[in-house]
Amino acid sequence: MANSNQPMQGKICMVTGAASGIGAVTAWALAQQGAAVILVDRNSDKGMITANRIKQQAGNPAVEFMLADLSAQKEIRQLAQQFRSRYQRLDVLVNNAGAFFRRRQETVDGIEMTFALNHLGYFLLTNLLLETIKASAPARIINVSSRSHARAQINFDDLQSRSSYRGLQAYAQSKLAIVLFTYELARRLEGTGVTVNTLHPGTVATNFATNSRGVVSLSVRLFRSAFLSPEQGAQTSIYLATSPEVEGVTGKYFVKQQAVPSSPASYDTATASRLWQVSAELTGLPLST
Repeated sequence: MANSNQPMQGKICMVTGAASGIGAVTAWALAQQGAAVILVDRNSDKGMITANRIKQQAGNPAVEFMLADLSAQKEIRQLAQQFRSRYQRLDVLVNNAGAFFRRRQETVDGIEMTFALNHLGYFLLTNLLLETIKASAPARIINVSSRSHARAQINFDDLQSRSSYRGLQAYAQSKLAIVLFTYELARRLEGTGVTVNTLHPGTVATNFATNSRGVVSLSVRLFRSAFLSPEQGAQTSIYLATSPEVEGVTGKYFVKQQAVPSSPASYDTATASRLWQVSAELTGLPLST
């Protein structure tokens, strides 16, 4: 039984994009509350350093780092296999990894990077771990999106921005895809005891857009002082992962620890269903998944 000081004791949690920023803060909070925490990141050195720091600061030895570039499907599959070989349950999955790319680039799988990392990474990892999560019910899946989703539509005619690429537009579309995926997965998991929610963390002073130049990078530097700290930005992720207040709550979009409406486009069930099928095709999953 978990005590009042460590309410997550006995729980196993995974946080992606956890080497820094809100992912690292989320992982630290879960470890501090007694959970066994697996940090996932593509940066081995930063990931190991963060995991060791969390162990020491939280006084929790059950903190582990697993290396994976979540834009590469082979590495996602290896991560899922590594996790399943070591753990029999997964109580909380926080899909947090993501990035903005000013210029179009493709992954090793030949997929546009923004869509691959920000959406397909969530989709594939979650589905590969889903049986383990369902066996751990009551369990929770948390998908970090952004309010920028409200500026997007899913362009199935050019989903990977081959004919025209604008970084902010691609980013917004990927964040809408996350919300649509969340709602569709919640519908598919109804009655299983697994909840799925998504959130906007706020405009956070992390490494967002540090790989870009021009107007976006300039705007980030100019307004950085007005951004939330990673500690502030992680609060809704931590809330959704741990709070008894949201036990049984599923298929919702949260801002500042409150469920609020997402964009009208995010509630289109036909779009969500089609996106699921396209995502399954792009990741080699069964279409009936």
